[in-house]
Amino acid sequence: MSAQLILAPGKERSLLRRHPWLFAGSVERLVGRARPGDTVEVVADKQVLAKAAWSPESQIRARVWSFDPAEIIDNAFFKRRVAAAVARRGVSPRLTLEQGLRLIHAESDGLPGVIADRYRDERFGDTVVVQLTSAGAEKWREAIADALVQATGCARIYERSDSDVRGLEGLEPRTGWLRGEAPSGGVGEIVIEEHGVKMAVDIVAGHKTGFYLDQRDNRKRLGELSAGKRVLNCFCYTGGFSLQALAGGATSVLSIDSSQPALDRAAANLALNPRLDATCAEWRCANVFDELRKLKAAGENFDLIVLDPPKFAPSASHAERAARAYKDINLLGCKLLAPGGLLMTYSCSGGIGLELFQKIVAGAALDAGREARVIQRLQGAPDHLVALAFPEGEYLKGLLVQVS
Repeated sequence: MSAQLILAPGKERSLLRRHPWLFAGSVERLVGRARPGDTVEVVADKQVLAKAAWSPESQIRARVWSFDPAEIIDNAFFKRRVAAAVARRGVSPRLTLEQGLRLIHAESDGLPGVIADRYRDERFGDTVVVQLTSAGAEKWREAIADALVQATGCARIYERSDSDVRGLEGLEPRTGWLRGEAPSGGVGEIVIEEHGVKMAVDIVAGHKTGFYLDQRDNRKRLGELSAGKRVLNCFCYTGGFSLQALAGGATSVLSIDSSQPALDRAAANLALNPRLDATCAEWRCANVFDELRKLKAAGENFDLIVLDPPKFAPSASHAERAARAYKDINLLGCKLLAPGGLLMTYSCSGGIGLELFQKIVAGAALDAGREARVIQRLQGAPDHLVALAFPEGEYLKGLLVQVS
């Protein structure tokens, strides 16, 4: 018999709305024995409401696998869930053609703690990169890998379970080949094409699973706006936005990042695209906040500025400090824009909602003495789908703002 997780009185409301997280404060007691990742029955008022993965080290004590109390959590369950997630991406013919594609988006696909991205190199085919961040996903890692092979036909799966989130679950980092082995030429040679621009993806040492696929469509939008413009790309990483700006006809692109290895990779990515004018690109290794102040003091201005910083607020408890950082960087961005310029600004912090983020940007424009209007709200690419009952899945939010 499965162990039972007894909820405190009244704490089942979020569960009844099909939200998959159960926090420590919602739990009254665990009846029976369960190891991290084991499946437990979630009980409220003597009624079993769901099956969930137990995680005693985390503030999220359990993550729901199924809201059907009768469903069995076994290898067949993961084959069904993974197959369904992959099939969802087939709804859009355009998505199936993308060489970088998210196949599984964790809770939004009914697989808490499971991320899977597919990278398609035209020379040697597909590689799937999987990231497992919860105790439940860790327990079922072999079943998940088998299910991915079956659903995708891809025999090469690399694991990048090395995010800081695993520490909150009491898990050690894991990286390496889950299935198959590195393609001939070396794993660092994976190259995808995104909207006509070639980009190398480092699945071993790159951020996340090797690339920021969530910004794919926003990079395309930047390219559409860049013709004849002076572009500033802050926190440029390996140059995704920068190369799309060059492809779109920008007259100059200054890209800033604090990581020299990332900038070296960005320059190498530019070299993969000989049709792009490398003389229009400048890569600068610096602290973005400091460099923006220097640019302002030097009297520089730009027609289009991209602000895509790392996560300033990993949780709501960090929101106040993060809000100050977002305010500072957007204030500087507004001051550096030429009249009529465009600010493309983002937050990937789960602790900062869209409404708060827009207020922060509005306050920055006001303090900069600039009048600003939202031209477009921006979000993650459509393969990063969001379950209606799990708004936390919509972590990426952005604004395209015209500043006069």
